[in-house]
Amino acid sequence: QVQVVESGGDSVQAGGSLRLSCAASKTIFSINAMGWYRQAPGKQREFVAVISDSGSTNYRDSVKGRFTISGDLVKNAGYLQMDSLKPEDTGVYYCNVRVNTASHWGQGTQVTVSS
Repeated sequence: QVQVVESGGDSVQAGGSLRLSCAASKTIFSINAMGWYRQAPGKQREFVAVISDSGSTNYRDSVKGRFTISGDLVKNAGYLQMDSLKPEDTGVYYCNVRVNTASHWGQGTQVTVSS
């Protein structure tokens, strides 16, 4: 079982920045991709961004140009730099790690953006 731990969540004002971190425990197999998802109160969990082991990235439209995903998947670490935060970015942010065919989730870190 891969352990995934997120950190870096906080309360900030609109326009502010946060950097989330994701750390995964060592695995026999390499991490294929690391992604970020978020869940706002009363809403379903939604995709935010992903980085693959090839370095390719993908973002949901609403965060393009504001969020940047990065990581060193060999070292089982990833980051989400969030700039120009908006109140609608509020939610619990989860890191997802894909190893082989398995998907592993962290417990989440709370991000609150006030107007």
